[in-house]
Amino acid sequence: MTSTATTHDIVLIGAGIMSATLGVMLKELDPSLSILMVEALGDCAQESSDGWNNAGTGHAANCELNYTPQREDGSVDISKALEVNTEFDISRQLWAYLVRRGAIPDPRAFIHPCPHMSFVWGDDNVAFLRERFKTMSAHHCYHGMEYSEDAAVIATWAPLIIEGRDPAQSIAATRMATGTDVDYGALTHLLVHHLCSRPGFAVRYDSRVTDLDRQDDGTWRIAVKDVQDGAKHIVSARFVFIGAGGGALPLLQKSKIPEAKGYGGFPVSGIWLRCDVDAVSHRHHAKVYGKAASGSPPMSVPHLDTRIIGGKQSLLFGPYAGFSTKFLKHGSLTDLFSTLKHDNIIPLLDVARDNIELTEYLIGQVMQSADHQFAALKEFFPNAVQQDWKKAVAGQRVQTIAPHESAGWFKHEQGKLEFGTEVVSAADKSLVALLGASPGASTAAFIALEILQRCFDAKLTDDAWLPGLKAIIPTYGIDLKQDANACRTTRTATAALLKIDNV
Repeated sequence: MTSTATTHDIVLIGAGIMSATLGVMLKELDPSLSILMVEALGDCAQESSDGWNNAGTGHAANCELNYTPQREDGSVDISKALEVNTEFDISRQLWAYLVRRGAIPDPRAFIHPCPHMSFVWGDDNVAFLRERFKTMSAHHCYHGMEYSEDAAVIATWAPLIIEGRDPAQSIAATRMATGTDVDYGALTHLLVHHLCSRPGFAVRYDSRVTDLDRQDDGTWRIAVKDVQDGAKHIVSARFVFIGAGGGALPLLQKSKIPEAKGYGGFPVSGIWLRCDVDAVSHRHHAKVYGKAASGSPPMSVPHLDTRIIGGKQSLLFGPYAGFSTKFLKHGSLTDLFSTLKHDNIIPLLDVARDNIELTEYLIGQVMQSADHQFAALKEFFPNAVQQDWKKAVAGQRVQTIAPHESAGWFKHEQGKLEFGTEVVSAADKSLVALLGASPGASTAAFIALEILQRCFDAKLTDDAWLPGLKAIIPTYGIDLKQDANACRTTRTATAALLKIDNV
């Protein structure tokens, strides 16, 4: 039985950090908007946004070495790191605005100071990190970055990675004291709670979107099924945001917009080793990132992380990548196969052909024994004790396979494996889907800005949303990579409101 259709200005599909962030920004800019959030599970932030399903790094690109590739001449390219670094500033400004307004009573409910470190061993890697530090520390965005090759100094930053290590081993580390640990699950709950307090917002849990159809008048007819009793509902909306994580690709395909043609997804699962022993976890206060194995996806860069979730400090190490045909942690083994279409088969095969190293890496990870996994941990933490650690399943990620025209005489839609996030929008600006895995949550506010600029550009004027947007994001329209004074000013202001460190 299908109920009578309900009508809303905005429908947000998925109740993770991205939908919550976009919903908050839209509601702040126009309180009169009618917004419905639809989620298949029983609560918000149950997939990738959940605190235990991600590293909570607050990706400021301080420590992730995959964002700073080395060129053939030995120099280091920091352009991608600078992009992500300043995108995180947009998130900090949104959160600071919500703290200032009282919408988030205490920032310590979701964010904590936690230094970000890069740590390497071996002469070649040390030489790389030395060059990386030289380049990054010269830029105002990385003011305060420290570097050392001295084990005694590094031990004061993170003793667990030095104790028991061969003193003859060549090592190096960088440290950004201004790093953070972010519980995106807690933050999502805070944002959704704030939205629920506003008139004109509703969230419908245990409700799965089964179809999307564009109507002649430009609105969307959305079929929703109650997963508890099977009841069907119809929802109508002028604008639809598909922020369903791994579930976004199948829904994008259901929309049948031409812009979705050729997109595919490659699922990657993950495993953490987790330590909840206070005597161990309380001796490590940092997120320490190393170098990725050859062929590995960026989300698989090994790291030993402090995590603070629900007031409890723990350690995570990993992730160990694996393969599953599921697109969501609570998904189905048929997810991958259900997204195979005539327009994305060739792009998928292109990616398979061009990423043999990735395939070999994933096979190797799947075949690893518990002893092999623990041996990788001991490379970071030489004195680790195996019984202090237990396995934990990380969130499922779907790397985007984006179509692009191949070169040569035989042109076709060739596939390209994208390791970032991809915003796919309808030409009439009525629907947007977010695909991809990283940096994801930490740049949610920046992605929301991109959606506003792409789909609500007519509203971004002085007599409409622009003054409100500048109140939320004071540096809107300013390039923080170029403007050192604006960068310094916003970081000082947001650090004070968010109760995090600044230098």
